[in-house]
Amino acid sequence: MRFLYPPTETHDAGMLDVGDGHRVYWEVSGSPDGKPVVFLHGGPGSGTSPLQRRFFDASAYRIVLFDQRGCGRSTPHVATRDPDEHNTTWHLVTDMEALREHLGIERWQLFGGSWGATLALAYAQRYPERVTEIILRGVFLLRRSELDWLYRGGAGALFPAEWAAFTSLVPDGDILEGYQRLLRDPARAAEAAAAWSGWEAAVVSMSPTPAMTAGYGEPRFAIAFARLALHYFTHDGWLGEDQLIRDAGKLAGIPGRIVQGRFDLVTPPVTAWELHRAWPDSTLNILPKAGHAITDHGVVPALLDATDEFRP
Repeated sequence: MRFLYPPTETHDAGMLDVGDGHRVYWEVSGSPDGKPVVFLHGGPGSGTSPLQRRFFDASAYRIVLFDQRGCGRSTPHVATRDPDEHNTTWHLVTDMEALREHLGIERWQLFGGSWGATLALAYAQRYPERVTEIILRGVFLLRRSELDWLYRGGAGALFPAEWAAFTSLVPDGDILEGYQRLLRDPARAAEAAAAWSGWEAAVVSMSPTPAMTAGYGEPRFAIAFARLALHYFTHDGWLGEDQLIRDAGKLAGIPGRIVQGRFDLVTPPVTAWELHRAWPDSTLNILPKAGHAITDHGVVPALLDATDEFRP
């Protein structure tokens, strides 16, 4: 079993004004002259953490992390107000390009899991000339079938008690629309955010820990996680259906490594498999004992193997 690289400290950080009243937090660690890589966090709305730097050899990589609009240390934070019309997939893609230019990076590697995989593919298909390689985990493409599986009853058949608790707040109508209404009600927002995050915590891992469950329940995290996810999901991510698979040909010549848990209940393996088939320069590694969580069996070693493979 491989372990994460040792902790590394940032040597540069700041807030980038990306317009529309938004400022995005960014940080850089590792070797100032190393190979650039950008870590794309999940959610939408989860934010970055120091642990994310440790998937890369700090002596070889220039490691860039940033908090997407509305979450983490970026401002304004959606815990204090609803997401606005200037927070979409394509705003985040533009933010990434602005950050790349701000840091003086010519081309960089993309590393993203779950929603971070969605964002990585959207960016790479718009700016393929700026991407050296892509490493993805738990592939999510924000298609209607994927949302139906997780939020309209598919996964609920495997976790009936947890599904009953999740849906009890919205007994009638569409789950996504119902939860979005609750999140907009100041009297119900905290309860709804906790339930939304609790459902994710219930299905995310093959071996959930109390610390993991507690992290999902932290109020400020839960509000951002729920509000931003619902903002994106009720708008289909501002993506056409199957857009990221349909346009996978734009990734030609970009090496990709896809790491996917066989028992991933958040983003089932069929999505990773369909992406792999449409992207000839990718390889697909399905882990036989893993779910969706990055802490599940075999996920960390597989991701480290991928970053090491592309290490200069």
